[in-house]
Amino acid sequence: MKHRRGFNALERRSAHRKALTRNMVTSLFEHERITTTKAKALEIRRSAEKLITRAKIDTVHNRRIVSSRLFDEGTVAKLFTDIAPRMKDRAGGYTRVLKLGERQGDAAEIVILELVDYKLDTGDGDKKAKKEAKAKKEGEKKEKAPKTAKAEA
Repeated sequence: MKHRRGFNALERRSAHRKALTRNMVTSLFEHERITTTKAKALEIRRSAEKLITRAKIDTVHNRRIVSSRLFDEGTVAKLFTDIAPRMKDRAGGYTRVLKLGERQGDAAEIVILELVDYKLDTGDGDKKAKKEAKAKKEGEKKEKAPKTAKAEA
């Protein structure tokens, strides 16, 4: 019986498939969100979750193993210092797959693969921060305003 053995070859030879996996996992950790086909996302998810689990324990051995499976050393550092500590309390399930629909050309199902604690930057935070800074600045101006003769009388 062949249950839970093997993988999806994605119609590629082994070297091409390994390079694809390394590229996409590196991109996932770098950007924390990627858009791809469903078949690729499910394969990338397997590799990414194993690497996050490995990165939760920061040892030289684990860093070398993760480094051998990713292309960028900066991404390795981000995984160990930023992503893995955020996932410390999780026992697994570090990624999610969101369906987008079908691609126009070949009707392949397109999905978003992202880390579960990914926060989408909508830009509203910048507006709120600017508004709060402006209100704070105006408050300081009112406090520092010189007293006039009319105000003293």
